[in-house]
Amino acid sequence: MTIRLRGHHLLCLLGYRGMGYSDDFCVNMTAIYEKLRVKPETEVEIIAGPDDVCKAYPPDKAYHCEGTVYGLDADVLAKLGLRAGERGSWQSICDRVAKVMVPEDISHLCTTCPWEKYGVCAEGVGLLAEGKPLPKVGA
Repeated sequence: MTIRLRGHHLLCLLGYRGMGYSDDFCVNMTAIYEKLRVKPETEVEIIAGPDDVCKAYPPDKAYHCEGTVYGLDADVLAKLGLRAGERGSWQSICDRVAKVMVPEDISHLCTTCPWEKYGVCAEGVGLLAEGKPLPKVGA
Protein backbone atom coordinates (compact mmCIF):
# COMPACT_ATOMS: atom_id res chain seq x y z
CA MET A 1 0.00 0.00 0.00
CA THR A 2 1.38 3.37 -1.05
CA ILE A 3 0.87 6.30 1.32
CA ARG A 4 0.28 9.58 -0.45
CA LEU A 5 1.88 12.59 1.28
CA ARG A 6 2.22 16.26 0.49
CA GLY A 7 5.50 18.06 1.12
CA HIS A 8 5.03 19.50 4.58
CA HIS A 9 3.51 16.30 5.96
CA LEU A 10 6.88 14.63 5.44
CA LEU A 11 8.08 16.79 8.35
CA CYS A 12 4.82 16.72 10.33
CA LEU A 13 5.09 12.96 10.55
CA LEU A 14 8.55 13.23 12.07
CA GLY A 15 7.08 15.20 14.94
CA TYR A 16 3.79 13.44 15.38
CA ARG A 17 3.38 12.46 19.03
CA GLY A 18 -0.39 11.95 19.23
CA MET A 19 -1.54 15.57 19.14
CA GLY A 20 -4.00 16.59 16.47
CA TYR A 21 -7.07 18.49 15.40
CA SER A 22 -9.64 15.87 16.46
CA ASP A 23 -9.95 12.27 17.60
CA ASP A 24 -10.60 11.08 14.02
CA PHE A 25 -7.60 13.02 12.79
CA CYS A 26 -5.39 11.44 15.47
CA VAL A 27 -6.62 7.93 14.68
CA ASN A 28 -5.74 8.43 11.00
CA MET A 29 -2.41 10.15 11.69
CA THR A 30 -1.41 7.50 14.24
CA ALA A 31 -2.17 4.73 11.73
CA ILE A 32 -0.03 6.41 9.06
CA TYR A 33 2.79 7.25 11.47
CA GLU A 34 2.96 3.79 13.02
CA LYS A 35 2.86 2.05 9.64
CA LEU A 36 5.78 4.15 8.45
CA ARG A 37 7.65 3.79 11.74
CA VAL A 38 7.27 0.00 11.89
CA LYS A 39 7.59 -0.62 8.14
CA PRO A 40 9.99 2.02 6.81
CA GLU A 41 10.13 0.21 3.48
CA THR A 42 6.53 1.39 2.86
CA GLU A 43 6.24 3.25 -0.44
CA VAL A 44 5.40 6.95 -0.24
CA GLU A 45 4.17 8.98 -3.19
CA ILE A 46 4.78 12.72 -3.00
CA ILE A 47 1.70 14.59 -4.20
CA ALA A 48 0.61 18.20 -4.61
CA GLY A 49 -2.46 19.00 -2.56
CA PRO A 50 -4.61 17.14 -0.04
CA ASP A 51 -3.20 13.72 0.87
CA ASP A 52 -3.86 10.72 3.11
CA VAL A 53 -3.34 12.86 6.23
CA CYS A 54 -5.75 15.56 5.03
CA LYS A 55 -8.57 13.08 4.46
CA ALA A 56 -9.29 13.00 8.21
CA TYR A 57 -9.14 16.76 8.78
CA PRO A 58 -12.20 17.66 10.89
CA PRO A 59 -15.06 19.17 8.89
CA ASP A 60 -15.92 21.61 11.70
CA LYS A 61 -12.49 23.33 11.54
CA ALA A 62 -11.27 25.91 9.04
CA TYR A 63 -9.97 23.74 6.19
CA HIS A 64 -6.36 24.62 5.49
CA CYS A 65 -5.45 21.73 3.21
CA GLU A 66 -5.81 24.07 0.23
CA GLY A 67 -4.35 27.55 -0.11
CA THR A 68 -1.30 28.83 1.74
CA VAL A 69 0.10 25.42 2.69
CA TYR A 70 1.09 24.87 -0.95
CA GLY A 71 3.94 27.32 -0.36
CA LEU A 72 5.07 25.34 2.66
CA ASP A 73 4.87 22.11 0.65
CA ALA A 74 7.04 23.67 -2.07
CA ASP A 75 9.60 24.95 0.46
CA VAL A 76 9.90 21.57 2.17
CA LEU A 77 10.21 19.69 -1.11
CA ALA A 78 12.86 22.16 -2.32
CA LYS A 79 14.83 21.73 0.90
CA LEU A 80 14.69 17.95 0.52
CA GLY A 81 15.34 17.96 -3.23
CA LEU A 82 12.05 16.19 -3.96
CA ARG A 83 9.10 16.93 -6.22
CA ALA A 84 5.48 15.90 -6.60
CA GLY A 85 5.10 12.63 -8.47
CA GLU A 86 8.17 11.00 -6.96
CA ARG A 87 7.88 7.69 -5.16
CA GLY A 88 10.22 6.07 -2.72
CA SER A 89 10.37 4.31 0.60
CA TRP A 90 9.69 6.16 3.84
CA GLN A 91 13.21 5.13 4.84
CA SER A 92 14.67 6.92 1.82
CA ILE A 93 12.82 10.08 2.82
CA CYS A 94 14.08 9.80 6.41
CA ASP A 95 17.62 9.26 5.10
CA ARG A 96 17.30 12.40 2.99
CA VAL A 97 16.02 14.44 5.95
CA ALA A 98 18.96 13.21 8.04
CA LYS A 99 21.39 14.21 5.31
CA VAL A 100 20.11 17.69 4.42
CA MET A 101 18.30 19.04 7.47
CA VAL A 102 19.05 20.16 11.00
CA PRO A 103 16.43 20.71 13.71
CA GLU A 104 16.67 24.50 13.35
CA ASP A 105 15.37 24.22 9.78
CA ILE A 106 11.89 23.58 11.20
CA SER A 107 11.73 27.02 12.79
CA HIS A 108 12.63 28.59 9.43
CA LEU A 109 10.38 26.48 7.23
CA CYS A 110 7.33 26.13 9.46
CA THR A 111 6.86 29.68 10.77
CA THR A 112 3.07 29.65 10.35
CA CYS A 113 2.46 26.18 11.78
CA PRO A 114 0.62 26.08 15.12
CA TRP A 115 2.48 22.87 16.08
CA GLU A 116 5.98 24.30 15.55
CA LYS A 117 6.08 25.85 19.04
CA TYR A 118 5.96 22.38 20.63
CA GLY A 119 9.35 21.49 19.17
CA VAL A 120 8.37 17.95 18.24
CA CYS A 121 9.13 18.25 14.53
CA ALA A 122 12.57 19.69 15.27
CA GLU A 123 13.03 16.81 17.71
CA GLY A 124 12.10 14.33 14.96
CA VAL A 125 14.65 15.83 12.57
CA GLY A 126 17.23 15.64 15.35
CA LEU A 127 16.50 11.99 16.03
CA LEU A 128 16.99 11.13 12.36
CA ALA A 129 20.19 13.18 12.19
CA GLU A 130 21.52 11.21 15.16
CA GLY A 131 20.55 7.90 13.54
CA LYS A 132 17.90 7.23 16.17
CA PRO A 133 14.41 5.83 15.52
CA LEU A 134 11.23 7.82 15.82
CA PRO A 135 9.32 6.98 19.02
CA LYS A 136 6.11 4.98 19.20
CA VAL A 137 3.09 7.25 19.61
CA GLY A 138 2.36 7.68 23.30
CA ALA A 139 5.81 6.46 24.39
